[in-house]
Amino acid sequence: MRRSDHPEVELCRQSCLPEFSNINHYWDKQRDMVVAKILPGEFYFTTGHIAISTTLGSCISACIWDSKTFIGGMNHFMLPITNKEAHEVNWGKREKMSDATRYGNFAMEHLINTILKSGGRRANLRAKLFGGAKVLNKMTDVGQRNIDFAIHYLKQENIPVESQDIGDIFPRKIIFEPSSGRAFVKRLDNLHNDTITRREYDYRSQIEQDPVDGDVELF
Repeated sequence: MRRSDHPEVELCRQSCLPEFSNINHYWDKQRDMVVAKILPGEFYFTTGHIAISTTLGSCISACIWDSKTFIGGMNHFMLPITNKEAHEVNWGKREKMSDATRYGNFAMEHLINTILKSGGRRANLRAKLFGGAKVLNKMTDVGQRNIDFAIHYLKQENIPVESQDIGDIFPRKIIFEPSSGRAFVKRLDNLHNDTITRREYDYRSQIEQDPVDGDVELF
């Protein structure tokens, strides 16, 4: 049986919020749970026993959860902030996730707002931060800009950062379990794996030209 064909994976796809139905879900035999794998510009939220994974270079992922109810999620953004306007999207339909979450300011708002809409309380929110490596040598240090933005944003929102693994030159693989608040980090060899570097370079070139699409609700 393929990991994506496990019955628990299909149940997860059916029960997750509509905007996350296109996220890649698979069964992790070692963890005995479904894992949702997100890419740059995506985020994922769950109220169940589901892990979230991603691979980071200069991008940042904020893992945010309610420490009482253990609902939460993870985002993955490439650039810290944009001044472009975001247009309304009907989130009730099964549409692709908002392109706005490619930027940190929208990625943070969407994740936090989704937690609060689903019963989380702002006073209970906690965060863990990962990524921001300097893997794009020919570009400005966008990783450090992402780090500075994320730390400043969470401080402004009064969301404590319980732990972090940020900066340096190494890409990272992250797995986060909102149902326990645990996060697992594996540093990857950047010298022999340029897939992440090339993907981030191409992705950044694309998103700086494309319009922003998606709405943000403030609480």
